Amino acid sequence: MLNKKQAPIDPDHGFTPFGEQDLPDARVGVLMANLGTPEGTGYWPMRRYLSEFLSDKRVVDLPRLFWQPLLQLVILSKRPFSSGRAYRSIWNNDAGESPLMTITKDQRAKLATMLAARYGDRVVVDFAMRYGAPSIADKLATLAAAGCDRVVFLPLYPQYAGATVGSANDGLFNALTRMKWQPALRVVQPYFDHPAYISALAQSIRDGFAAMARAPDMLVVSFHGLPERYITEGDPYYIHCRTTTRLLQAELGLPDDQVTMTFQSKFGREEWIKPATVDAVADLARAGKTDIAVVAPGFAADCIETLEEINQEIKDSFIEAGGKTFTYIPCLNDRDDHIAALGSILEAELKGWSD
Repeated sequence: MLNKKQAPIDPDHGFTPFGEQDLPDARVGVLMANLGTPEGTGYWPMRRYLSEFLSDKRVVDLPRLFWQPLLQLVILSKRPFSSGRAYRSIWNNDAGESPLMTITKDQRAKLATMLAARYGDRVVVDFAMRYGAPSIADKLATLAAAGCDRVVFLPLYPQYAGATVGSANDGLFNALTRMKWQPALRVVQPYFDHPAYISALAQSIRDGFAAMARAPDMLVVSFHGLPERYITEGDPYYIHCRTTTRLLQAELGLPDDQVTMTFQSKFGREEWIKPATVDAVADLARAGKTDIAVVAPGFAADCIETLEEINQEIKDSFIEAGGKTFTYIPCLNDRDDHIAALGSILEAELKGWSD
């Protein structure tokens, strides 16, 4: 632990002479950040969450004068009802929260335990959500109150996209503009090709295959989609997804005809990157690939897009087209190898700060 510093107050410069103040012992904060979650499944919690999410220019970059009236008067008059039904189908009723919130809490607890074993109380681990609560601004204030004058920011998105990592960074930098005393910052780069992340993914798939009656005809690697325009404008997301898929395939030793990369969660009328997962699985079933497994490497924790969209809507598309066995392989969540991978990634960022 660093020694306390003294901050003398100089009454000659007009400050109230309330003596010397002790600055808190210097520590390093690790702030994990995920997308976010509504606080409930009713209309108003869903509307507040969706309004914040869909008002983000990184997510929908249409002109504000056109988009906001459409969003507030049309989309948000109906969307909270359908989204609320989807969330209710996966809601953690015992904890009164979404699975994403439950899993993120578990990830934070395990990561905190791991880093405490390495660094003692010199490193403080917390989490925030880009949309909803707890906010990035609130958690930065919490870390500052705990004496963290340096913060490592970890967006929980392995592949970079402006709508995810870029937006999380925006939330971080915007929060800094409201802080009197800003901490020094390090932002963790996307870890789409990190060996420990790829290894953990591969092992989770092996575990999923082992629980099946037989090996699947096809492994579907599904990522969240983006409009094609975002990619042509320079977003590296597609390249990151393709790299993760190729490294994962090599780690598993699977041939090209047993792995396919797809994209899900299309929103709006614009062209999105393809193939769409919901259509691709139906095509596989019609082509005789009746036993498939689906994994979603772009999500660090299971959420509405995996538990409801993949394991309900996309599964239904596959079965209706003649598929027989649909196996969803869970996200890495709080698996020990996932936490170890995050610890390895953070260890590189903590060098020089945690000594």
